[in-house]
Amino acid sequence: MRLRNIILFVAICSFTAYYVYEPIPETIEERWKLMLTNSFFRTLSHLADLCESVGLKDYMDVMYVITVIEGIVPVSDEFVKVTEEKFDGVEVVVYQPKQKGVDTDMRRAVIYLHGGGWCLGSSRMSPYDLLARKIVTELDAVVLSVEYRLAPSHHFPVPYEDVYRVVKHFLQKGVLAQYSVDPERIAVSGDSAGGNLAAAVSQQLQKEPGQQIKLRAQALLYPVLQALDLKTPSYQQNQDMPILPRTLMVRFWSEYFTSNKALFRAMMANAHNSPESSRLLKFVNWSAFLPEVYHKEYNYSAPAVAQGLGDDGNGMDGPSELFADPRASPLLVPDADLNSLPKAYILTCEYDVLRDDGIMYATRLQAAGVEVTHQHYDSGFHGALMFTVWPTDFLIARRMTDNYIKWLKENL
Repeated sequence: MRLRNIILFVAICSFTAYYVYEPIPETIEERWKLMLTNSFFRTLSHLADLCESVGLKDYMDVMYVITVIEGIVPVSDEFVKVTEEKFDGVEVVVYQPKQKGVDTDMRRAVIYLHGGGWCLGSSRMSPYDLLARKIVTELDAVVLSVEYRLAPSHHFPVPYEDVYRVVKHFLQKGVLAQYSVDPERIAVSGDSAGGNLAAAVSQQLQKEPGQQIKLRAQALLYPVLQALDLKTPSYQQNQDMPILPRTLMVRFWSEYFTSNKALFRAMMANAHNSPESSRLLKFVNWSAFLPEVYHKEYNYSAPAVAQGLGDDGNGMDGPSELFADPRASPLLVPDADLNSLPKAYILTCEYDVLRDDGIMYATRLQAAGVEVTHQHYDSGFHGALMFTVWPTDFLIARRMTDNYIKWLKENL
């Protein structure tokens, strides 16, 4: 009996080690911690696939467990006042410095947009709560964290429109005065899908006639910026990397646009472009906008163009028209629309399918005359900055946070 138990224990340990282990690059810091962390994400993804295949729950409904696990109730503390409000009907969490006595100082402000592929995530998650408090205390700033509605219940452009309404509401003189915010020291920022929304909002604001208050800066953390080419070198190199494999990012894109699974299959094959969107491929041509060091062994091949796939359950005519919308893909705007954008901070990670999106945007912004700080992490992986809570706290997350806040302090 004892020998049997030993054999069973060894078998379980061996299976666990086999499941946890992933062939990820040696240059990634704290590799085993990342493997252990990602084993949870992979398990949940397998469960989500199974539930969807048997009709129990949709994939994203199961994956939303990640948001629930990290969920908290934001409360005030000794240094930070926290209130939950609505700006033009959209929920926001407002973080403000607590001051003793009469406060007459005008402060910086950061409008922060959480990540999660437009389908997951919340401003009421512990990593975002911790980040907001750190920004408040280190910059003496007001942080506005936006709880925009999520896909697939609310497809594009609803999440974007929620964010834009909040920003427009906040950028009113009376509202800024209420929170003692300096109108000339406001930034919009976000990570991943939040970076996408931040970039899109920055572009749209400059087009608004009569918009008196302008953004001072945009800070984009490993942003997703284009839906036209899902086989850039970083998508290929990092297709099986932890946290955000290519399959999951493609699923996020497809769910953002539609619940029709035909779009997911077409996007996986990189054969989802319509004749209309294909005309904009010049703006995401990585052979032109990506420094050669990132080309590696990959050769550029323009994505295929689909000649209309009907709405009979096998197609995607409606969503295909949205690929070309810069509110979804901010990288698609012409150069003339870039030169008046606010200064930018763009963070990218080597082991991230979205690496090339951020690098191409940095290249194009710089060519248009925008002041850009591009910070690339050779050992970084997607989502790293949010891994700040035990037991999934990573050293690289601390460095990313410190560098990000340092840039805000110097440029806002």
